[in-house]
Amino acid sequence: MPAKVAAFTYYLPETTYTNADFANDFPETKLQTLQKIGVEKRHITPKGQTSSDLAFAAAEKLFTENSIPRSEIDFLIYCSFDYDHYTPATAGILQHRLGLSTRCGAFDMGLGCSAYVYGIATAVSLLETLQLRNVLLLTASSLTHKIHAKDRGNRFLFGDAASATLISFSEKKQTGPFTFGTDGSGAGQIMVPHGGMRTPLNETSFEESTDEFGNVTTPASFYMDGFGIFRFTVATVPGMIEETLQKAGITRNDIDLFVFHQPNVFLNELLRKKLMIPEEKFVHCMKDFGNTVQATIPIALTEALKEGRLKPGMKVLLAGFGVGLSWACGIIDYE
Repeated sequence: MPAKVAAFTYYLPETTYTNADFANDFPETKLQTLQKIGVEKRHITPKGQTSSDLAFAAAEKLFTENSIPRSEIDFLIYCSFDYDHYTPATAGILQHRLGLSTRCGAFDMGLGCSAYVYGIATAVSLLETLQLRNVLLLTASSLTHKIHAKDRGNRFLFGDAASATLISFSEKKQTGPFTFGTDGSGAGQIMVPHGGMRTPLNETSFEESTDEFGNVTTPASFYMDGFGIFRFTVATVPGMIEETLQKAGITRNDIDLFVFHQPNVFLNELLRKKLMIPEEKFVHCMKDFGNTVQATIPIALTEALKEGRLKPGMKVLLAGFGVGLSWACGIIDYE
């Protein structure tokens, strides 16, 4: 059964953290050295607000903007690292909060930068195999809660956000093919080391350490090997793109818009040049958001639509890559 990406939107927490705020917190840091990242402002989830709150607001926005009847949602997928409780699944809590039918299936998906593409592919599979009509895909990140206050590199880079996407039955195939990959040997390159079942919080969890660049962190805080992720991305993404195009039987010239995960502008611009993608076909979307992990691609899609860069009839390539290590790529025909 064919499927389509029918509608999408995003939600941002109200609190912002600008480059001026960053300069006040880290006056010794030369902002010029960070400008190539491409961020000027990020939105920060305040204490007491959770990722599921952001996802709830994004879903409500999607329903309102597109007049979607809640009774027609057959399945809900919640993509995040941030769950309300150890158990039950946060997707079930969101099903109830959103007033969806009790006949609606729901589950959590614990993926990060590749989550949106994984989520779309999973939604398409559910539609095709279970003969459903509508799947609601929610992505949400409040990663800033896990970043140490003195970790200037990651505080500059990341912001919080959520997205909501409706994937629906279509009379013609409008999604795919997809390509996926995983390399768990690199799991430690993006990690919160302590606080899970493998290494519970203990007396060493909040001991501070400083790296060679002056960033402070603890084992209970978010850690990222920036150079390692850079090397992984440059080595992996071009091949993933080419494999997906080959599966589709098309070339880069047949793609109207390339929407990648937004880790930073410098890295994505390097990928764009390496893949020889024209600037007018490539989306950069970090200036007002930062790296919002699971939400970067749907934010970029929404902004491209607002700006008139995404139009009906376009063939769009989506690419996510990062934490896991994981990667995913897919093609959609935007209606």
